[in-house]
Amino acid sequence: MKVALVHDWLVTNAGAEKVLRSILELYPNADIFAIVDFLDSFDREAILDGKGVRVSFIQKLPFAKRHFRNYLPLFPKAIESLDLSGYDLIISSSWAFAKGVKKDKQAIHICYCHTPIRYAWDLYDEYTFNLKQPKKFLVKKSLEYIRGWDIKTLKRVDYFIANSNFIKDRVKRTYKKEAKVIYPPVDIKRFTLHEEKEDFYLTASRLVPYKKTKLIVEAFNEMPEKKLVVIGSGEELATLKAIAKDNITIMGYQEDSVLVEFMQKAKAFVYAAIEDFGIVPIEAMACGTPVVALNRGGTAETVVNGATGVLFSKQNVSDIVAAIKEFESMNFSFSDIREHSKKFSNFKEEFKKYVDSCTT
Repeated sequence: MKVALVHDWLVTNAGAEKVLRSILELYPNADIFAIVDFLDSFDREAILDGKGVRVSFIQKLPFAKRHFRNYLPLFPKAIESLDLSGYDLIISSSWAFAKGVKKDKQAIHICYCHTPIRYAWDLYDEYTFNLKQPKKFLVKKSLEYIRGWDIKTLKRVDYFIANSNFIKDRVKRTYKKEAKVIYPPVDIKRFTLHEEKEDFYLTASRLVPYKKTKLIVEAFNEMPEKKLVVIGSGEELATLKAIAKDNITIMGYQEDSVLVEFMQKAKAFVYAAIEDFGIVPIEAMACGTPVVALNRGGTAETVVNGATGVLFSKQNVSDIVAAIKEFESMNFSFSDIREHSKKFSNFKEEFKKYVDSCTT
């Protein structure tokens, strides 16, 4: 079969790109498409084995490299402009627009859905609430247009795969479509069991508001006797450094080898985001490290309360503090936690089996 892989945009190496990498390993001769591709050479090698990408007209628009998201209203036209004629199988890795590509009638389109477009659906109010006129009016009109386009293009997808039951429910609610759940790939070979834990907690993520790292820092500000290490970079880095008390170490960006070492040695990994799935908590559990996380989204499915960690109910300081105190009254089997993580390491086998069932 002639295979096309369609990704929304390629600008970083995060969870969605790990999925793309695994799919490309299954279909190494596939052609890759995206709205834009601004990967550096290091990430291109890591994700795509150095392969080139066929991009849309957005790539060449002014200031696109830094501000391509400002062209959001043009993204539906951009994804439709990609020429996928002649392909037998189209696999889209979509959290926004990739699912809307046009295809030949005989082609089969399987969408691996990380989520329906967040800012057009579940986070619509959050994205528009604090905007001032006339920007608020323009953004609302753009998102209304995108919503309509998103529904209209559903007929271009033959099969949906969701990255969690959380997203399966969202696909059902938003699109009125059923989806097969296949958890994303987690490279547990890099994150190995380490049973000698040290006296510190760890959190690691992109330092952006929805990850709620600031909330974790504020919680540990109220527990000066407990140590917290924060790894990651992003727009909140300076703010976190400014508010963190002496018991909190803000390390910023670190190489993978450093992250693995800290994950192995931490007494627990703390996570407060509502994730579609959440790969990083699984990586922590692969090290045998318990996870203290929010009982919503992906972590509600992947962390077993009382067995592989502790789940808390609300994104607030008091719930995090209470969860840490509960955690410290409990005992965990690090080897059992590692064993649990293996459930999330079978992506390629499950994905290939499902695709084969849809194409034969």
